[in-house]
Amino acid sequence: MRIGMVAKVDLEEAVELASKIINFLEEKEVEIVIDQSLALKLNKSQDRAVKLKDMEADVVVAVGGDGTILRTQSYISPKKIPLFGINMGTVGFLTEIDSENAFEALEEFLAGNYFVEKRTQLRVWHNNELPSALNEVVLMTRKPAKMLHIQIEVDDEIVEELRADGLIIATPSGSTAYSMSAGGPIVDPRVGAFIIVPICPFKLGARPTVVANESQIRVKLLKEGKKAIAVIDGQFEEEINYMDEIIFQKSEYCAYFVRFTKNFYRKVREKLIQGGIN
Repeated sequence: MRIGMVAKVDLEEAVELASKIINFLEEKEVEIVIDQSLALKLNKSQDRAVKLKDMEADVVVAVGGDGTILRTQSYISPKKIPLFGINMGTVGFLTEIDSENAFEALEEFLAGNYFVEKRTQLRVWHNNELPSALNEVVLMTRKPAKMLHIQIEVDDEIVEELRADGLIIATPSGSTAYSMSAGGPIVDPRVGAFIIVPICPFKLGARPTVVANESQIRVKLLKEGKKAIAVIDGQFEEEINYMDEIIFQKSEYCAYFVRFTKNFYRKVREKLIQGGIN
């Protein structure tokens, strides 16, 4: 067993918990590799430190929130390394384990009492292939209070042409993130679908659309002189120009998560209350 260790290094509580987990795993005689930025923060020997994109492990323990999970996944993809997420954030839909239960869950994991869940990712092209998205891709303007003029095609059929503040293309994993806040539906991760959600559209008939994840989605900018930014999982930005197309399709590579329970709907209820929606 070889375990990779990642943490949100600008959150002291996450770094402290990561340090305790490293000590715990060392006592269990588990081989550990540490993300370089975390190793520097902990003043750990650099012989076990690696860049996240070079990490090779049987599982990666990520201490932080969903942002930490998304950042980690963006670097380790397309390797089939399961993520063991420990939540130190506000909501944490992608992380199953709370910090107070971390060591109990690690004991269960080391005993083999877990399963691995697959999550669909979104493949993205613009001139060339961009990083895949686990949650969503958001198209928005660089300038506040400006709208984009967008054409949306699904499988070569025009679905909508509209003006809006932006557009979200989300996976089921991302349906409980920005997509939900913009009025999109909550979608069970087992459903084979993608969600197209206009952000504040200037058109009464423009509504969120759920499409099959075998579809190809094309989005084109129709207004000359207006540029957009495509933000992938909050981690990567790409500038989109007039008449450019950005293309979305199901990725052949999935994300993998260590799970102990099948509790999606309970998590939705609990997390939305914690998020202030009650």
